[in-house]
Amino acid sequence: MNRLIITSNRLPVSIEKSEKSLTLTPSAGGLATGLKSYHKENDSVWIGWPGVTPTTKKEAGEITALLEQEQCLPVFLSEEQIVNYYDGFSNATLWPLFHYFGEFTEFNETYWESYYQVNLQFAEAIIANAKENDTVWVHDYQLLLVPNILREKRPDLRIGFFLHIPFPSYELIRILPWREEIIEGMLGADLLGFHTYDYARHFISSVKRLLGHDVEFNQIKLENRQVYIDVFPMGIDYNKFEKLALEVQSKPIQERSKEHQDIDRFLMGKPDRKIILSIDRLDYTKGIPERLKAFRHFLNKYPGYREQVSLIMLTVPSRTDVEQYQNLKNEVDILVGNINGEFGTLNWNPVIYFYRSMPFENLIELYSSADVALLTPLRDGMNLVAKEYIASKVNHKGALILSEMAGASRELGEAISVNPNNIPQTAEAIYKALTQSDKEREKAVLAMQKRIKRYDVHKWASEFMTALKSTIEKQLDHHARKISSKLRSEILEDFRGSKSKTLFLDYDGTLQRFFDDPQAASPDKELYDLLDRISKLEKTKLVLVSGRDRDTFDKWFGNRNYNLIAEHGAWERKLGKGWAERKAINSEWKDSILPVLESFVDRTPGSFIEEKTYSLVWHYRKADIELGLVRALELLHTVSNLILNQDLEILEGKKVIEIKVTGINKGTAAAEFLATSPSDSILAFGDDWTDEFLFKELPANAHTVKVGSENSVAKYYVNNYKDVRHFLKELLK
Repeated sequence: MNRLIITSNRLPVSIEKSEKSLTLTPSAGGLATGLKSYHKENDSVWIGWPGVTPTTKKEAGEITALLEQEQCLPVFLSEEQIVNYYDGFSNATLWPLFHYFGEFTEFNETYWESYYQVNLQFAEAIIANAKENDTVWVHDYQLLLVPNILREKRPDLRIGFFLHIPFPSYELIRILPWREEIIEGMLGADLLGFHTYDYARHFISSVKRLLGHDVEFNQIKLENRQVYIDVFPMGIDYNKFEKLALEVQSKPIQERSKEHQDIDRFLMGKPDRKIILSIDRLDYTKGIPERLKAFRHFLNKYPGYREQVSLIMLTVPSRTDVEQYQNLKNEVDILVGNINGEFGTLNWNPVIYFYRSMPFENLIELYSSADVALLTPLRDGMNLVAKEYIASKVNHKGALILSEMAGASRELGEAISVNPNNIPQTAEAIYKALTQSDKEREKAVLAMQKRIKRYDVHKWASEFMTALKSTIEKQLDHHARKISSKLRSEILEDFRGSKSKTLFLDYDGTLQRFFDDPQAASPDKELYDLLDRISKLEKTKLVLVSGRDRDTFDKWFGNRNYNLIAEHGAWERKLGKGWAERKAINSEWKDSILPVLESFVDRTPGSFIEEKTYSLVWHYRKADIELGLVRALELLHTVSNLILNQDLEILEGKKVIEIKVTGINKGTAAAEFLATSPSDSILAFGDDWTDEFLFKELPANAHTVKVGSENSVAKYYVNNYKDVRHFLKELLK
């Protein structure tokens, strides 16, 4: 049975060292707390950093033994690695950049080298513990390179990756010096998960524009496989929060914690007193200063709420040794002091400020007591606090003000949505939340509770695993068509054993790689030698069948003993004969289509037109990838309308759109060739949509091979043009 290995920077438990002993404590953070229960229930292994660096081998062994009790295995990091990999590249480079704080982003080669080495270390720990075909689930921005390292070293593993923070737009990711390595690292996974469609869309855009891979819906087409992209908004352990909230509410006042009793006293001090709750880690992405300014704006605009409303602000310390965070702490301290100094009285503090972490039970008490949750991050991958607050409102009396920049805002549509940079708007949202009727609040809370209860952390994890399993099944089914060495031997044995043989070969993408400049794709010496040797095989007819224009084919192969079919079958040159038109065709239609193509060239830098005898081709391989795709769709629509009721058709190839006369294609040309030169055995290779005509027209016993892993009517496929050349070399043995 396949086992699940979960991998993240931190384990769900941490080791704490004292002079006398080592103890286990639960780790903080949404990933650790959210996945812990799923990890336990599914008997998985969790690999990660335990939070300490052992000083001796004996201590390392003791830590490992402790962690094994929790189904965890450690990856030990040195102090230098923690500084460069974690504090450095992870949190001084990736964290600010992915959250759109480019001004805080540091580019440091030492950080990058450490990041790579630690990712390699994590991958090696996984490999050391993974059995054949195990499933590995890699998490978050600290381990972006791990999937591809695993893919290269252990291709048998089923690999999923989930990013818990935003993925930035192309305009931001492109400034990262190691952008290609990061994206290629992620593409090592079989399935990539994101919290929201926006993050997935940004990733797909970056893949297309930086690496040039083709994308079809949510599938990224690599040279030898496909990577699937999907959206899985992370949930919480809903029942856990609901259960504890019910327990907290049922406790007599005297049994409640000191913090809870203080809140009760405040609420009972005056009729209709309200509490607004703000909980965040101290981080510049969380919008804490903007939140305080909005609360001050609210108190200025609505003075009647003074002494009636307090903002309880719990800020958990983070990266206290980093200057940006120290400056943020000072700014928050000053704002809190100014607000309390300006509005406070002997009996009332507008802002009740805690700069510390808080035990889980105390958090539930805060959630249960707060009338309003004010959660306004400038950027946030998800924001599980919003879901935790809603789950804890067992009395259904609460209002949620949520930043539209938080991933959770896509799910919690009943929350009061704000732009965190719009101070007056947030102040108005506070007023709206406080003045909502009980009926309005209850309706919103119940709707959100229903949604997050149904899609909790268990559902989130199981859906990801189900999607990963489905992805693997699709790939296994697809790989059944891939030409293995055994299958290649069977095909070659059949082909060689026939009395008469024909070999159809496409050119671009099949025998030669693609170039930005089509004329740069001329045959190299190896290819000429290979084709010359094949053309000399007994009882074997070699046919090059391409969309290339006749002049180019004549220039490259005119003095060779090959059969040539050019311009998708418009022209044919059999051995020992000159070029012949297969069908006399009127080309006056070009006069109306050419100006349209010229207008698209004008509006699409890098694109150009190729005119063939009986077709017009618009190339956009050198254009901006996304603009090229947009223009291609526009051109398809425009030309489709123009050629209605005409004897014309559109061929959509790889980065080309060709308008040509109907009925002329590689398939009809091949069928006509075989009609005059029959063969017992046929072998055909092609790489794009235009070759599908060829595959369809050939007899049922023909061996048809698609170059690339896309869907095709061909029986088999190989990865790339190099595999085709290797196959042909085997044919010659």
